[in-house]
This record gives sequence, C-alpha cells and structure tokens, in this order.
Amino acid sequence: MRLERKTTAEALQAAKEVLGFIQSETLTVEQKKQIVSDSIENFSQYVTKAILAHRKSVSHDFSVVEWEDEAAVFRDTMGDEYIDCLGGYGVYLLGHRHPKVVQAVSAQLKRYALHSQEMVDPLRGYLSKLVAYITPGDLQHSYLVNCGTEANEMALKLARLATGKKYFISTEKGFHGKTMGSLSASSKPAFREPYLPLVPGFQHVPFGDADAVEQAIRMLINTGETVAGVIVEPIQGEGGVNIPPDDYLPRLRQICDKYECLLIVDEIQTGMGRTGTLFGVDHWDVVPDIMTLGKAFGGGVMPIAAMVAKRKWWSKMEENPFLLGSSTFGGNPLCCAGAIAGIHTILEENIPQMAKEKGDYILKHLEDIQSRHPDVLVDVRGKGLLIGMEFADNSLGYTLAKQLFGKKILVGGTLNNATVIRIEPPALISYEQIDYVLACIEEGIAQLSREGKVAR
Repeated sequence: MRLERKTTAEALQAAKEVLGFIQSETLTVEQKKQIVSDSIENFSQYVTKAILAHRKSVSHDFSVVEWEDEAAVFRDTMGDEYIDCLGGYGVYLLGHRHPKVVQAVSAQLKRYALHSQEMVDPLRGYLSKLVAYITPGDLQHSYLVNCGTEANEMALKLARLATGKKYFISTEKGFHGKTMGSLSASSKPAFREPYLPLVPGFQHVPFGDADAVEQAIRMLINTGETVAGVIVEPIQGEGGVNIPPDDYLPRLRQICDKYECLLIVDEIQTGMGRTGTLFGVDHWDVVPDIMTLGKAFGGGVMPIAAMVAKRKWWSKMEENPFLLGSSTFGGNPLCCAGAIAGIHTILEENIPQMAKEKGDYILKHLEDIQSRHPDVLVDVRGKGLLIGMEFADNSLGYTLAKQLFGKKILVGGTLNNATVIRIEPPALISYEQIDYVLACIEEGIAQLSREGKVAR
C-alpha cells in the first residue's frame, strides 16, 4: 500500500528532530529508545525490511542500533560497547574516527567541502601524487572515485580503451563489486542471475590456477577474440580469504606480458596495509598495469576509492580526460583530505607491520584452536589482519557469529563462501581485546564441538 505524501511542515519537523539527535552531546533514555524504534520503522518502511532480518540472523536483536565509535569499538544507543572484528569489511584499518584523519577532514571542512568542477582542485592532485609515491613500480596516474566497484568499472573501461581489445579473464569466487561491469567480473550466481545478460566479454577460471588463465586467453585468441586484461584479487576476501600459490601472481604478470593484455589487481580490500604489507601484491613483488584501491583508502572516515595505472596506458585520457566517466563527487576535497591523512598515518605509524604482528598472533592462536576442534573449525588462513575461519558447514559459522555478538564481538561472513567467517579488525585493536576475542572464539567452538558429538 502506498504511503501518503507528507506535508512540507511534517518534513521540516522530522528533519529538525533528527538534527537534534545528531547535534546533542547526550541523549535521554527516552530519546535512545525512540531512535531504536524509529530505526526499525524507517528500515521497514523506507529502506528494505529484509536488511533487518539479515542483521537479526547474526545478532538476534533489532534493538542494537549503532550510534558512536572510536578506535576498535563501536557503541549502540544504549552505550553498550562492541569490539569490531569485522572492520567494515576492510574499511576500518585505522580504527574508527582516527583523530589524525578526523582533524584533517575537519580542517578542510572549514575551508571548502566540495569542488567547483571547473577550477583546479589541489587536494585531488596532491592525493594522486601520494598514490604514485606509495604504489609499486611505475604506477602513476590516478582516477579518483567514490567506492570500490566504481574504481573497478574505471579499470575495466581503461583496459579496453588503452588496448583496443575486448575480453577479460576473471576468477571463480572473485568479487569486484555489484555495478554492471564489476558484477560481470564477479562470480557469485545469486548476484549475477537477476541481471543477466551482463556486460559481455568475461570468462571465469579457477582462482590460483595460472595455467587456466593462459589457456583461456589462448583459446579466445585462437577463436578470433581479443583479451584486454586479467582482473584478480591478490587474496580473495569475499571468496573466503583464499591465498594463491606463491607463483600465481608472478606467472599472471608473465602471461599478461606474453599475450599483451593488462594485469588489473583489485586491492580494494587488501590494500593500504591490511595484509601486513602496504599492498597485497607486495607479498609477491608484482607490479600490475592497473591497481584499484578503496575501503581503508579513506582513512576509515571518508568514502573514496581510486584506480591507478601505468603512464603507458594513459594516452587516451590525455586525448580526452572525460572518456572514463563523470564522477561528480569523485576526488572531492573532503574525501581527499581523509585519504591524505590516512596515507600519512599508515606510513608514520607503520600500520602494515602492526597488521602483520597482530595477524600472526591471532593466526597462531586460531591454529591452536583448530587443531583441538577440527570437527568444527576445518581451516584457518590469512595474511595480516585479513583472516578466515572455515567451518564444517554454514550453520556452525553463523552460530558462532551469533554467540560472539552476544559477547559484544562483531565478526563478518563472506559473500562468496558462506562457510567462512572473517576476522578483520582495525590494526589499532589492543592485545587485551584480541585475547578476549580469542577466548570467546575458543569457548564458542568448544561448545559447538561438544554439542556436535552429543548429537552424533
């Protein structure tokens, strides 16, 4: 049934009330309860009710409404504190509202927030220069956008533009976003089938199998097709934290050189230090032709992503800089300020090393737990603070996630592999918090193991 349109006066009153919540330093108990009830109604009526059901499947409780955050925790409207081991699926590498990033964004906000679209906006240039400084090899030119899927769209478009070729090789369990081009490169049928036919010219092969990539390229060429590029994650995140063989990315580099197509590496989740090196490809000393960045790229405060490419592929952009797309808000000053402060903080505080040390610590303890309960936890894998726990079946992982939420710990599943639960906390998580999380994981898995043995 269609809702009646509200009056301007009602809209003004509703906006005034919400602004009062936002601008208040403290809330009364009545206001907190109202925000919870309003949130449930608003999602049901004006967003999507199914989102509530999805959240409830993990948390049991609609009443948990996010309201505050800092460092490695967030708090609900009632002040209950949760340890964040989901990290916004990679966004919060620097934690929630890192003060250095907030300070930079606040300073820029006092100057100007968005760019005119006509005059030269300096922060866009400064950020692009920094990206060229920190990315491997001779990656140089950046195209700044709003989110990861948009960055991958630009990468795919640039590959076709620069090479004049058509086909792309992607991977099974790969995830590159849900806009039409990025979704064509992604693999999960549930996301793809409602939109078929997608963008033509994508062929999927098993992840980690360089021979399959070469065979797919060779067969396409032998049947008269052309291949613009290979798009791959250095470590699959949504696919289940899948780590390729050590020769995989180096061989992809050789294969792309041999067949004169571009190697596109999606570092949306792995980039900026998450896996213990500044970029995922750094584990294998590989330089791609195009790299995409997102999630943690905005310092955990601002939404921004980037495509960065080698200069040799940029000539068409020099002929017409508007060919790739029209991103009104891409590279805006506020987001650039956040990304610049984020890069500075990552380098100054050596976040990659911090992620490596804490990731090694977590992995060691999870491997000990797995060795004692292999009937429940069948595998543990990861690099840095991108860690996957694979369970014997889907229900075990979801049950553990619910148990952990009850102990005020948030973890995340994976979109392309439902048996895997991710541990992806901020690098600023303390060892005290880590030990509490590990103790709760061990307690939960031990309980699942006992219950399973009784059931058998």
